Order: sequence, then C-alpha cells, then structure tokens
Amino acid sequence: MIKKTEAEGRTIEEAIESGLGKLGTTRDNVEIEIIERESKGMFGFGGKPAKVLLSMPSDAESEATKFLSDIFDAMGISVDIRASVDGNNIAVELAGDNMGVIIGRRGETLDALQYLTSLAINKTSEEYYRVSIDTENYRAEREAALISLAKRLASKAKRNRRSVSLEPMNAYERKVIHTALQDDNEISTYSLGDEPNRKVVITVKSERRSRV
Repeated sequence: MIKKTEAEGRTIEEAIESGLGKLGTTRDNVEIEIIERESKGMFGFGGKPAKVLLSMPSDAESEATKFLSDIFDAMGISVDIRASVDGNNIAVELAGDNMGVIIGRRGETLDALQYLTSLAINKTSEEYYRVSIDTENYRAEREAALISLAKRLASKAKRNRRSVSLEPMNAYERKVIHTALQDDNEISTYSLGDEPNRKVVITVKSERRSRV
C-alpha cells in the first residue's frame, strides 16, 4: 500500500515540507517526484509555484492491526490480533476471552469491523485491499450452517410445494444460500425486501428474480 500526496510551495523545498506535513512523516520515509519547478514569470507576474508528488510506502498489515487495536482499546476489550497480507488480501484473525461480543448477532459486529477496517486501509491507498476478519473459525462454521439450512428448507419447499422465506441476511449470507441451491433444478431462489431486512425466498416455481 502506498500513500501519495501532491503539494505546492513557492520553492521545491517548501512544497516538500508541505507534503511531509500532509503525510505526517519525515523526508527519510518518502520518495519525491518533482512535477513542476517554480517560475517567477515576467516582472513579477504569471509565476507558478513548485509542485511535487510524495509517495510513502505503508505496511497494510500494521495499519489493520493498529486500527483494530485502537477500536478494542476504546471498547475496553483485550484482543489478540494477527494480520497477514497475501497480495491484495488482508486476513485478520482475532482471539480473546470475549469473542461473542466481537462477533455480535449473526456476525453483525464482526462484519462492521471488517467494513470499517477496509475503509481505513483503502482510504489513501492507490491499490484496493480486500479485508477479511474472522475469529474462532466463525465464518467457516456460519457458512456451513447456512448451506445446511438452505438444503433443509429446499427439501421442505419441494415436499410441501410451497415457498419458504428465510430470516433477513446480509448480502454475503444471501449469496451463500443462492450458491448452495443453484444446481437444484427443482428450486428457484430470489431475494425480497429492502436492506437491512432483505431475505431469500426458496420456491419450487421456475420464475427467475433478483439474486443480489
């Protein structure tokens, strides 16, 4: 991840100092590219300021860890945070004595932490990083439970010849349900309602609807 900023000044040095102030760092930590040198113009008119581009490499793993640490400190929760980076993917594993609070109802708190961390990491990045946060293998277990639920309710829909509605879910969980049943030729699934109450409907009808 690289933080970049353009800065101007009456001279190259002033432009550099301005850029360092924006990044909150020192000259040793940046690469400097001179975009345009200052010019005085004719008779004091038409002059142009100096313009530079400062680039500062940043450790995405450390940024994710620090961001989450600040949140947990504010919450008064002790959490062990382990982050790893593979290409443009940042995987974070959380561990501690009170992970139920971190997971929240149906994983809502965990999802919120993942979303906020993604925003923080990608705010000043030239590249996009996909952030995944998990604890106690929650996501894999939740996905397995959703797949089992989808197949069980699909059997019920076929047996009773009636549509079955699931509880409201986020977009990721709805996708798990749709994917789990996409190869069942007797079943059609679609999403119904508005966020945050959007839910999946499993039906034996052949009509196709939105699967978002």
